[in-house]
Amino acid sequence: MKNITVKSLQAIGSLKDVPDDQLQWFIDRSRILELPAGASIFKPGELIPGPFIIISGKVRLCMPAGQELHEVGTYEAGAIGGNLPFSRAKVSNVITEVAEDLIYLQFPLNQLEEMIRSQFGLTQALVHVMANRIREYTAFEQQNEKMMALGKLSAGLAHELNNPAAAVVRGSVSLVKHLQLMPDAFRQVMLLRLDTREMNYLTDKLSDALSKTEKPVLSMMERSALEDDMLNWLDDHVTAFGADTAENLVDFGFSVSDLDEIKAHIPAAAISAVFNWISNYLVTEKIVVDIHEASGRIAGLVGAVKTFTHMDRGYGKQNADIHTGIRNTLTMLQYKIRNGNVQVVENFDTSLPEVNALIGELNQVWTNLLDNALDAMEPNQKGQLTITTGRARDCLRVTISDNGPGIPEDIKSRIFDPFFTTKEIGKGTGLGLDMVMRIIKQHKGAVKLQSKPGQTDFIVEIPINA
Repeated sequence: MKNITVKSLQAIGSLKDVPDDQLQWFIDRSRILELPAGASIFKPGELIPGPFIIISGKVRLCMPAGQELHEVGTYEAGAIGGNLPFSRAKVSNVITEVAEDLIYLQFPLNQLEEMIRSQFGLTQALVHVMANRIREYTAFEQQNEKMMALGKLSAGLAHELNNPAAAVVRGSVSLVKHLQLMPDAFRQVMLLRLDTREMNYLTDKLSDALSKTEKPVLSMMERSALEDDMLNWLDDHVTAFGADTAENLVDFGFSVSDLDEIKAHIPAAAISAVFNWISNYLVTEKIVVDIHEASGRIAGLVGAVKTFTHMDRGYGKQNADIHTGIRNTLTMLQYKIRNGNVQVVENFDTSLPEVNALIGELNQVWTNLLDNALDAMEPNQKGQLTITTGRARDCLRVTISDNGPGIPEDIKSRIFDPFFTTKEIGKGTGLGLDMVMRIIKQHKGAVKLQSKPGQTDFIVEIPINA
């Protein structure tokens, strides 16, 4: 086993300025321990041991993420870990897995207070190590929090984009098929040799149907009854027609009296050919409308992403309507809202002035608060999310409310603390609300919490000229 000396410890950068007698004091009270690869120094939920120094070998720091372990850092020769002076973390939330056979110097936890009282130089060096470790870990977890949020948003966005994209594909395939039928349907009509008056009537009737901006709103029973009447009429007057002819006629606002009127303006021999041509024309128009709406939905989602990320503007403060950011965030979370059977109520004061802020940063605030509210209502498999905006003196106030179970009284004071989370391991880092608090403070604003069973309100106030 390696012999640990004051000189060997002073070779570690963090301890190079610690007096010899204090390092010897540390050595005299410590034990040299060995662990084979695959073992662990401590696991989540276990008490963190006193300070230790890696002499040789390698340790992986891992956090459980679902069924997997997510590596968050490593300790190699010269690294210092464990429960350092003044650390508030007493219980581990990581696994320290030995990656290579390990030799380390372990200081007893029960003598940590004596070190703080009597060994100032050593304590100061270890506190500096702890500060660096916290800074690095916090930066990692903040990045991890952002990546988790991005993952949720991208998954929801993929679902939202999938439906209109699939509709465009289906519509384009159907459109090709119906366009192939158009020449034959047109040829059958032309063979009837309708006169100019009859052709003008038909084209005017179709133009009127296609130009209607408001079609009658029918209940399911009313629509079903009208389609049945259409089918009966077609059975009586048309020798062959497509299965969707009645449905298409109803979609474009035709009634049975309209069919009687068309019949009265054309020869009896032309009825089947004319109605097949009309149906085919309406189907083609319907497909084009569906493709237009689906592609517009895709363009809207892409626009929401672009505005949400603020990718087309600078990184400085901008004047912007906070409602735009909130609505874009709701668009990004639409899949989760729909999946959770959540009703969204928008009590927006649209007369509010624009706020001068870092818009991309504010969107992170809305994302964290709205996502947390949706998570809170998830166990009920339904809920109501209410967003209220208004003015509070020189500030804009945004209140995000959910009707979930509420936040227990005993944890309200810790809800904004870094790394505090009520979510299960792998689902939250405990930095979402910490990030919200930091961003709002950066804008010289405030975040308040009010919660009781059945209602939780997060109230954000931002100076208009932040």
